[in-house]
Amino acid sequence: MKSAVFYRKLERCDICPRTCGVNRLKGEKGVCGVSNRPIVSSWGPHFGEERILVGSRGSGTVFFTFCNLKCVYCQNYEISQLGVGREITIERLAEIFVELQNMGVENLNLVTPTHQVPFIVDALERIERKIPVVYNCGGYESVETIEQLAGFVDIYMPDFKYSDPELGMKLSGVADYPQIAFEALKVMVKQTGEPVLKDGIMKKGVLVRHLILPGYIENSLGVIDLLSKIEPKPLVNIMAQFRPEYLARKYGLSRGITREEYLKVIEYAQKKNLNLIETERWLRWL
Repeated sequence: MKSAVFYRKLERCDICPRTCGVNRLKGEKGVCGVSNRPIVSSWGPHFGEERILVGSRGSGTVFFTFCNLKCVYCQNYEISQLGVGREITIERLAEIFVELQNMGVENLNLVTPTHQVPFIVDALERIERKIPVVYNCGGYESVETIEQLAGFVDIYMPDFKYSDPELGMKLSGVADYPQIAFEALKVMVKQTGEPVLKDGIMKKGVLVRHLILPGYIENSLGVIDLLSKIEPKPLVNIMAQFRPEYLARKYGLSRGITREEYLKVIEYAQKKNLNLIETERWLRWL
């Protein structure tokens, strides 16, 4: 069973690139704050994701508590940083997956799964999977972990937050984010291949999200440069929804982005021939 491989990694945890080295099986905690049991905040059909994930039946989201990143502007900070959620058993997690499938959702959407991969794989091994599994992550992923997830994930949906290492350190606590995210993304794309859609719903492939940060347009242009090097081309959603949440104002992020900022980034992405989705949605937002 593949879950046994992941559980062994928890003895000196290197599930993510932070490689904290703590023994999570004995209850120790690293940066992510999770030890040896799954912690979940909420679950249910969700209609706020990309249209190709939501369809008419919703995306079956499971919000996992805590995160391996420390983003000062996280819009789900109550869950990712403050730890809103509760410990459950692997059996209960498997039941949640089955409940969502029985609701008729389009997919199982695992939100912030990185640090809880062993529990997720264990739960997935206990059920009959009938719909695609979406790995909805922050992009700061171990190549080895992604490689070992082959067969469990149908759709990778990573963020690609930074091309600027200093910005990655300042806002998320990881200076090596650009390199780590780029290498992990290459493996995700190699593993899943060209994006596959059926009747307008994504079934397989990679969908990259990039959130533009106000005042940091050059960072976004650098991200586009990196994404343009990936083949086959993933789908890309360049998002305009930034709002000052959590500690954002303390770090100079005190406003949303402007329409002009968004258009500058989008025009550059089009020039680089990225496979963009949702641009009309964000233009209406602005």
